[in-house]
Amino acid sequence: MNFTELTIEDKKIFDKYIKPYNFKTCEYSFTNLYIWRRAFHIQYTILSDGTLILMKRDDRGNYYFMEPIGYKDKNLSKVLDKLILYKKENNMAYLFRDVEEPFIQKLKEMSDYEFSIEEDRDSFDYIYESEKLISLSGKKLHSKKNHVNTFMRSYDFKLKKIDDNNAGDVMEMAKHWVKQNFCVDYLYFELKGVQDILNHIGKLDFEGMAIYIDNKAEAFTFGERVNDDMAIIHIEKANVDIDGLYAFINNAFLKNYYYDVPFINREQDLGIDGLRKAKLSYQPYKLEKKFIVKI
Repeated sequence: MNFTELTIEDKKIFDKYIKPYNFKTCEYSFTNLYIWRRAFHIQYTILSDGTLILMKRDDRGNYYFMEPIGYKDKNLSKVLDKLILYKKENNMAYLFRDVEEPFIQKLKEMSDYEFSIEEDRDSFDYIYESEKLISLSGKKLHSKKNHVNTFMRSYDFKLKKIDDNNAGDVMEMAKHWVKQNFCVDYLYFELKGVQDILNHIGKLDFEGMAIYIDNKAEAFTFGERVNDDMAIIHIEKANVDIDGLYAFINNAFLKNYYYDVPFINREQDLGIDGLRKAKLSYQPYKLEKKFIVKI
């Protein structure tokens, strides 16, 4: 198998495989793949039977396959044969990651192989009911509503759609955010991802919103409506010195863009304690599991 590195020109190919979006996690969105292509050295190939194969590298340098896309059930055994052979020849630590539950069920039906399957908790996606994130009603979300109200009372702000006219402002805010926070490697790659999004406004499928205070962008977010039931929030950044700003942009973005989408995927916590606490505090509807598969 010969793999090709992901480029913006590959979107047309991926759209044929991914749309309509039937996945439950964020991993298979082309926008997500493109943002993180450098960090995870994302590559792809298309097999002779038309199956799309994605290969990624984790933060420890281990390569693995994502869930095959576009295969026919009758061909799955042959697809697995090719992937397992490639794994052995290239000393890959494991066969699959980023795998969703329906594919796990298919693997369990494959009697020719013995798979070792484990949950990848750090990669579980947080799924929320959009109505609850918008209304912030109930005792458990009362503190979030207070944060939103505090921000709205304290600041004169404007909401602006992100486009070519304010892309430069958003990029400056992203750079400022990185300076405010401890810049580990994944934040550097995320910053490059923001730049990629802004460089390809009109080519990638996303909606973006920035919050201005005193004519300066102090927060921004990017999301994507992947189907009628779910939108994914890819990136959300706010000036940590402004009280309530994070809670406000979370709430305002959904009110303006995704009020009619039942579920919001706010991606994973990467095993980062602070991020996990923050995501859990919004009372997720469920955690969408992902799995690691060895053989």
